[in-house]
Amino acid sequence: MTMRNMLDCDPQSIPLEHIDVSQAELYEHDRQDAFFTRLRAESPVHRCAESAFGPYWSITRFDDIVAVESDFETFSSEPNILIADQPDDFEVRSFITMDPPEHDSNRAAVQGAVAPQNLKQLEGVIRERVGQILDGLPVGETFDWVDRVSIELTTQMLATLFDFPFEERRRLTRWSDIAIATPELSGSALVTEEQRRAELGECLQTFLGLWQQRAARPEGFDLISMLARGEATRDLPSRPMDLLGTLMLLIVGGNDTTRNSISGGVVALNRNPEEYAKLRANPGLIPNMVSEIIRWQSPVLHMRRRATRDVELGGQTIREGDKVVMWYISGNRDGDAILDPFAFRIDRERARHHVAFGFGIHRCMGNRLGELQLRLTWEEVMKRFEFVELVGEPVRTRSNFIRGIAELPVRLHRRH
Repeated sequence: MTMRNMLDCDPQSIPLEHIDVSQAELYEHDRQDAFFTRLRAESPVHRCAESAFGPYWSITRFDDIVAVESDFETFSSEPNILIADQPDDFEVRSFITMDPPEHDSNRAAVQGAVAPQNLKQLEGVIRERVGQILDGLPVGETFDWVDRVSIELTTQMLATLFDFPFEERRRLTRWSDIAIATPELSGSALVTEEQRRAELGECLQTFLGLWQQRAARPEGFDLISMLARGEATRDLPSRPMDLLGTLMLLIVGGNDTTRNSISGGVVALNRNPEEYAKLRANPGLIPNMVSEIIRWQSPVLHMRRRATRDVELGGQTIREGDKVVMWYISGNRDGDAILDPFAFRIDRERARHHVAFGFGIHRCMGNRLGELQLRLTWEEVMKRFEFVELVGEPVRTRSNFIRGIAELPVRLHRRH
């Protein structure tokens, strides 16, 4: 069955065995929900026998996703957490593709960068930068919120965490985009593989230069300094593909998720004007709203695991070596775990009860930083603007991994 057929047909009319939710066009057109609703109801542990990635299992219910995430001995992150296999001649590794104990020591090397005491110190810096960004926006004119706000804020934050040359910070955005611009994830060749590898090589060489500078000094709380001091990571320059993998994890993790949640919040509030009215009446709902935005947007669509043994799940037998793909976007729409899951409610009870950050040992390391950036963004927005008006349809990225928004035309209305 072709992708055009899947997009154009009623999902209920497609034979269950032909449903392939790995196809990136579904997410580009925001057409995934009906397919996942059917899978949760009829085949929550679903085997797709033929896809661009070979056969794989889809895990679509909230509780099953938590079960898989909680059992790293049966469901391994090695060698890759994407549904797409890495090319044999360009394999990168990072702690997200490792199991304990290797995972734990590598993650611990950089965990301190987002420790509570560091976030407390960063709060004032982030708030000041948010204010500067918002004060520089044109009021009453149409502009792209993604470029002027979402990307700019998250890229400034990344540059701070890496202590990266601030005037060159948009290189980080480019490398983040390039990292996930594979034909497998996007369904099309956004860049050639030769160009992609060349640009990632440039990223690696840039950070090797920074590493040499940071390794010579005994302290520093940026991510590179922490990696250079970590017992499990100080030799990363001798393992360049591992270093590149770690850099890509930190850059993509620190950029794409928060950036797309900042944009997704604007879409959600515009499509639910009664919730925007609640926000205007009570800005104190912002911390709770942040969790609801992250659940509603679900910026990371999937994570993959590999079965290390034959195992029963949801009445199905998963064989050793099988790909097991957890669809977070589906788990966050599971009505058995979340009340009225398709509704966007900024005052939702238990708003943090979601799987957008994953679960267990691989739960997103920077989740608190992402929530902090969203909270400060909306606090400063509400001080200045009555309405961030969406004046056109969002342009979504073609990817089965990141639920991204590439362009978002808006117009600002200042508070009186």
